[in-house]
Amino acid sequence: MVSTAPTPARQRTAEQRVLFQNISWQSYQQILDALGDCRAAKLTYFNGCLEIMTPLQEHEGSSSRIDQFINVVTEETDQNLSSLQSTTLNRPELPAGAEPDQCYYIANEPLVRGKTIDLATDPPPDLVLEVDITHTDIDKNALYAAMGVPEFWRYDGQSLTIYHLQLGQYREAETSLSFPNVEKSLLYQFLQDCDERGETASKRILRSRL
Repeated sequence: MVSTAPTPARQRTAEQRVLFQNISWQSYQQILDALGDCRAAKLTYFNGCLEIMTPLQEHEGSSSRIDQFINVVTEETDQNLSSLQSTTLNRPELPAGAEPDQCYYIANEPLVRGKTIDLATDPPPDLVLEVDITHTDIDKNALYAAMGVPEFWRYDGQSLTIYHLQLGQYREAETSLSFPNVEKSLLYQFLQDCDERGETASKRILRSRL
């Protein structure tokens, strides 16, 4: 079964989504292999549902700017960082698979440095970011909680929600596990500055604020 949801006019520059239901893990793997790595679409699989999402301008811009924010913050706070961006995270035993907008090793970066990540033996990323401006039918909170990701950020085009993993479930929090001394207001100001001043100038301003 295939379903699509109507998209409000103001969100048509954000994402396009198609949902397939009752898809086996084997079928999901075959679709991944058939599409290959050189594609814009991102695939998310959980509980027999496969969503294929094509990110458009607003989505990609938000993802890129939040990624730049995280890179500046880790530099200024002298933290390790390994960015996997939208690397496919597969856990066949769950079964679950995802290609998040951004994902990072920070506290656990030394454990995976120089390695090809294998989630069967390596820890999950410390932080995952998903930009979901339009509606998604995949329960991404449950998906990343099942994968054991300690911190999950969701951005809806206007606000950022931070989740911490506690006893197998996400609890909403005001501050980041990875950056406890960085308030969300700094991110919002950075995103606004990018719109008004451009990204290069905004990164300089962010460094001075940090």
